[in-house]
Amino acid sequence: MGKKITDKVTWVGKVDWELRKFHGDEYSTHRGSSYNAYLIRDKKTVLIDTVWLPYDKEFVSKLKEEIDLKQIDYIIANHGEVDHSGSLSELLREIPGTPVYCTANAVKSIKGQYHHEDWNFITVKTGDKLELGETTLTFIEAPMLHWPDTMFTYMSGENILFSNDGFGQHFASETLYNDSVDPSELEYESIKYYANILTPFSAMVTRKIKEIQGFNLPIDIICPSHGIIWKDNPIQIVEKYLKWADHYQENQITIVYDTMWNATRRMAETIAEGILSADPNVTVKLYSASKTDKTDIITEIFRSKAIIMGSPTVNGGYLYAIAGILELIRGMKFKQKKAAAFGSYGWSGEAVKMMNQELVKSGFEVVDAGARSTWHPDDNELDRLKEFGRELASKL
Repeated sequence: MGKKITDKVTWVGKVDWELRKFHGDEYSTHRGSSYNAYLIRDKKTVLIDTVWLPYDKEFVSKLKEEIDLKQIDYIIANHGEVDHSGSLSELLREIPGTPVYCTANAVKSIKGQYHHEDWNFITVKTGDKLELGETTLTFIEAPMLHWPDTMFTYMSGENILFSNDGFGQHFASETLYNDSVDPSELEYESIKYYANILTPFSAMVTRKIKEIQGFNLPIDIICPSHGIIWKDNPIQIVEKYLKWADHYQENQITIVYDTMWNATRRMAETIAEGILSADPNVTVKLYSASKTDKTDIITEIFRSKAIIMGSPTVNGGYLYAIAGILELIRGMKFKQKKAAAFGSYGWSGEAVKMMNQELVKSGFEVVDAGARSTWHPDDNELDRLKEFGRELASKL
């Protein structure tokens, strides 16, 4: 059965406790997730979003326990991605012809995925309204938060913003609201979600939030499509988004490396010692790219003012895991962050220069040509690397 949010709004989604990977193998979900769908009952009845395709039959079956499906007057698809639209086919088999309200881009997305030319799509733009009786829904296009088809839906009277992927997080919980979960877990999952999903679109995040603020809409609840609902001081997550979108960084340096025979690992540890000896107030974190979850690494890079990449030279290049992280970094479009590189080698030693080139392409300010060590560093070389770390501390 659903869970009441207000007298008119009921959560009818699915909590996925077992989910550990999302977007294929791209995003780790250590705490599971949820697919939030919402049923609005006024003079007219509206379903906002559905759930992921593997749960389509379960979703429709449970929705039948909540309401006679024929009583649903409208369906709103805030976003066409399959984790939100996946149950539409199963649902519309039961109630064919029900209008589906979405953006023009969402029509393209949903038709492209499910190939139903006969569905009754109603396209909407920012400012379009849907009268339900005592309440009104207003649609707000939100392209690139995080797909071109995304929109938000605002419910007057209840003062609820249905924000789809905006302000969400992958976080499974039996409780619905932000004031009933561990705040540190919620903070981490929220910033991880922003770092890995929305960072490339930060400029658009800022513009869209400013636009919505310009509407002067009272917001008492924010209902995203993943994770918890922001009911206690919901504007706190809006303020965090504005902060995260503004070239966010903490006093942190993240060292990301991979190693074959531990020479590059030893270099990473020694450089970290040097940094901390020069600046004990900076947070330094080390991550093996081949052993640490890539989504968590990107989260730490997002939080950092600088990163230091390390790899031995292998076949005239760098290691596979480092290549993957560099590709993820390129796509994130980070701004106002600094970088350096290091690595061991036996014969040629191109990896450091190549990593620097990729970091520059990705928008980082590379502050040093980097440190290279032949074979395995001895005590003299370790002293040099420690001094390299001390010098980096002043540059980063």
